[in-house]
Amino acid sequence: TPQVNQGNLGLQVAPVAPGEVVETADKVCKFSGQRLSWWQAQEFCEQRFGHLVLPPPDAVLAPRLPDPIWVGQRESPLRRPPQRRARTTAALMFGEKTADRAARLRKPLPALGALTACAHVQWDAASPDTAALFSLAVPALANALQLRAFAEPGGAVHLALVVRGHHAPFSAAFLADGRWHHVCATWEQGGGRWALFADGRRRAGARGLGAGHPLPPGGILVLGQDQDSLGGGFSARDAFSGNLTDFHLWARTLSPMQLHRARFCAPPPGGLLFRWDLGALDVTPSLLPPVWVRLLCPVPSEECPTWDPGPGTEGPLLCLQPLPFLCCYGTENYRRLQEARSWPGQDVINQVNALANATVLFPDPLSEAYGDLCPAEASSFLGILERVLAEEAAPLGPATLLAVVHFLKRVAALGAWEPEPGTGPWEQLGQAVVSVASLVLEEPLTSAWLKVGEVAGGPMALVASVQRLAPLLSSALTSERPRMHLRHRHAGLSGVAVIHSWFSSSVFKHTPGVPSPGSPAPDGSEETSRMQRFLSTQVGSAIISSEVWDEAGEVNTAVTFHLQHQVQVLDVILVWCPPHPSPDSGGSWATSGCSVTASYQDSTSCFCNHSTNFAVLLQVYDIQRGPEEESLLRTLSFVGCGVSFCALATTFLLFLAAGVPRSERATVHKNLTFSLACAEGFLMASEWAKDNKVACVAVTAVMHLLFLVAFSWMLVEGLLLWSRVVAVSMRPGPRMRLYYATGWGVPVVIVATTLATSPQDYVATGHCWLNVRTDTIWAFVGPVLVVLTANTCILVRVVVVTVSSARRRARMLSPQPCVQQQLRIQMWATVKPVLVLLPVLGLTWLVGMLVHLSPAWAYAAVGLNSLQVPPGPALELRGPALSGTAKRVLGRCQGGGA
Repeated sequence: TPQVNQGNLGLQVAPVAPGEVVETADKVCKFSGQRLSWWQAQEFCEQRFGHLVLPPPDAVLAPRLPDPIWVGQRESPLRRPPQRRARTTAALMFGEKTADRAARLRKPLPALGALTACAHVQWDAASPDTAALFSLAVPALANALQLRAFAEPGGAVHLALVVRGHHAPFSAAFLADGRWHHVCATWEQGGGRWALFADGRRRAGARGLGAGHPLPPGGILVLGQDQDSLGGGFSARDAFSGNLTDFHLWARTLSPMQLHRARFCAPPPGGLLFRWDLGALDVTPSLLPPVWVRLLCPVPSEECPTWDPGPGTEGPLLCLQPLPFLCCYGTENYRRLQEARSWPGQDVINQVNALANATVLFPDPLSEAYGDLCPAEASSFLGILERVLAEEAAPLGPATLLAVVHFLKRVAALGAWEPEPGTGPWEQLGQAVVSVASLVLEEPLTSAWLKVGEVAGGPMALVASVQRLAPLLSSALTSERPRMHLRHRHAGLSGVAVIHSWFSSSVFKHTPGVPSPGSPAPDGSEETSRMQRFLSTQVGSAIISSEVWDEAGEVNTAVTFHLQHQVQVLDVILVWCPPHPSPDSGGSWATSGCSVTASYQDSTSCFCNHSTNFAVLLQVYDIQRGPEEESLLRTLSFVGCGVSFCALATTFLLFLAAGVPRSERATVHKNLTFSLACAEGFLMASEWAKDNKVACVAVTAVMHLLFLVAFSWMLVEGLLLWSRVVAVSMRPGPRMRLYYATGWGVPVVIVATTLATSPQDYVATGHCWLNVRTDTIWAFVGPVLVVLTANTCILVRVVVVTVSSARRRARMLSPQPCVQQQLRIQMWATVKPVLVLLPVLGLTWLVGMLVHLSPAWAYAAVGLNSLQVPPGPALELRGPALSGTAKRVLGRCQGGGA
């Protein structure tokens, strides 16, 4: 309960204290008490498996925030800090506003139908008046081109472009904070399109500015002054006050990607009229000598989101400014992270820490006690960790796995704040990370991944951690060694300008990253329907990533992949995994941006309009159902199982209470009724057992056995029907021993063999039934298909005998029956045995094989299997023959001498 102070202002809530944990309606947030940059705050939370609080903070939490705090982003998060390159260059210091400070380009400019001008600018916060950053005058037009600016007191600097005397409106571009900012202006005569950019973001733009005419040739470019005449006419009123460097001019409009390169101090050479060079400028003596400054490209002026508790609004601040922050977790995830320290399997953690003589693996993932790592320490600790993991005989437990992922997150953060990583042991570190990552992607660790997946993000979190080291490896590449290839079993990295990564462990096949129950629902029924497709898929390829890098950093580009098949596939869905999953969702698969361009029997071509993580998912049938349809089918299935269970239980009790004479028919009916009733009962109760692993395995094994027993007795029903109707054998014999061996013995052998050969792959994830993502499911589907095939053949033969008997009986009653009467008799003789024998022989399950074609087949399968009840004792008491149609058919066959 927060403390309160009673004063003149009334009841006041005590501000949140460092280290305090505040629980809200749907999450738990911890206040660190540290003041870090946005990048560091985000890294701090992610290393502890949390995330920055999302705006707006909960009503319980917001009143207790004393100062603005960093908040996270819901979409397109700034996950990785930009790689900054240090660059020393000459800067012109214009100082106070005077008319005698200017820099003039010596060479006149040609006619310009399009242009781009960029510069790094440091605005003098004490000078709010309007000024010209640069101006271009031609012989007949003094105001051919200008970039004008003014600053609000304590606010933003506003920019405006002037072309051929036409003035665009002023637009806020960057803060007047005394820092370096990158400014660009573009213009082209076609349509008069213009745009202003500041710090990599488009701030303004429109059409109709100086359209239809190019800027005449012979123009003079001047920095820091407004020209009232060609190359002169300066005034102190319009003079620039501040510092300027890195000015570049192009005779074309640059694309956003090219502007991005210019911001990274890597200007594109195409169409470049002027590259920053003081030797090509006439600089007034009052601006000399120039000052040499060290720029970080891009300049540290990115803006990140904050929440101000005063006005209760969200706003941007410079990302490198230190601010307090909150790390938040889902309530259930926070509870599980707290329990991690008490999970069994801490011996591996203790062994690694003892060998390293330091705390390498933390049993408490929420701990804030650890400090920074250096590359040499990280390489040494990873070597110890790799040795211990390789020698460990038993599979790692969830506690150790969580601690290893935790440590790899710390290693991945190395160098994130260094503008120039230098020549550290990055290659050795990269190889060690890949080796350790491969060891924890082994197949026996699948169950451990499933336990920690919700709090750690699953194997894809490991993918993201390994890939963060890729840019740092570039410092080890030289002209003598232009490529690097690191791999170990299931993981690898390679590349020069293009960095390819692959993760081929079968762990991903069992943790495909389908949307978790707590993840936000996608917008639109079409997207919801599309996401349902992944419920019946498995990962059919390695997790593949391709990243393109140049001197400016990572470049997002389109990629075409041609993948060779190793096995034949029925259906391919190309998907990509967003590298930055939303908080608490654990990530999910999405289809945006990637598509299958061509699919052949032995290969598939895929196109992605971006470079990121992707995989090929395999799916046998493309079942697309919405959540409402899935809920309705689940409800109908439960109701149908209940109806069938009640009818089966009543039939079995009647068999016991009615005193039915002992016979083969009665014994077969009772065994079928008992096994099917028990199977339906366990099926309805299986939903409550899925939270307990041992109970879920037991329920799955029992249901597997009982359903196989039911189908085996359905086969016995078919064999008995064949012997009485087709073979017409009424002699009693030792058939019951064969029937019991078939009905109970064969299913017991199948279930025992399956459990012995596939104990790890026996149960599916999320519900208590056989694992459909492995070959285990064939231990049920295979026998069922055999039974249904045999009973279908028996039913066809019985119908043929029935129709033949009905035809002979009709001729005996009427030597010359009319055609309509004959057709009616034969139709009834066909339909009646089919209706009676379909549920007895289990042939209604054949409809279940068609549910992928239409939702109507799914509803038909639920309805038909709800009516699957064997004949009751009332029919058994009617005589010594089979019940219903089978009895009458048999009588006709005997009477006719068949």
